[in-house]
Amino acid sequence: GQPEQEKWWAMSAVFNRSLKAKDILDAVRVENFVPMRSVVEVCGRRRVRKSVPAIRNLIFVRTTPSSIRELKSRYLFLQYLTHRVDGHTEPIVVPDEQMRHFITVASSDDEHLIYLQPEEVRFGAGDRVRVRGGVFEGVEGGFVRVKGSGVVVMLEGVAAVALVTLPVQLLEAF
Repeated sequence: GQPEQEKWWAMSAVFNRSLKAKDILDAVRVENFVPMRSVVEVCGRRRVRKSVPAIRNLIFVRTTPSSIRELKSRYLFLQYLTHRVDGHTEPIVVPDEQMRHFITVASSDDEHLIYLQPEEVRFGAGDRVRVRGGVFEGVEGGFVRVKGSGVVVMLEGVAAVALVTLPVQLLEAF
């Protein structure tokens, strides 16, 4: 048979275990990604900046179908994020290219990033844009208004990241 293709699986690590899942997957050398954001917490009189998962329970895992099944059976808190396809439920698999754009944006550590749940994003027809410059050069997404105008890099049914600080001059429609 054909060798299995590695894919990006959108997973839930229930009970806020996305960082634990990340540690386990890193240890067994399975590629993964947890979108993080900076928060400032007050500890006594000190303000401490720390990195926390941007979206509760979310982790992306890049591996083969048989490997993901094995990982799921070994770590019960890892569960597929799913969507309906032709009347039945299927795990969400994110195309490599789309995942690359998402990782580029989500890894930028820009405090202006806003993470949105899929239901918060409303696309109109024909509003795909590509960024032409700056740190997000080449990133593609949907143009929407989110507290001003910005590009949204959307993973269908999973999450979206809004870049709210992009000057419109950096955008081109395609």
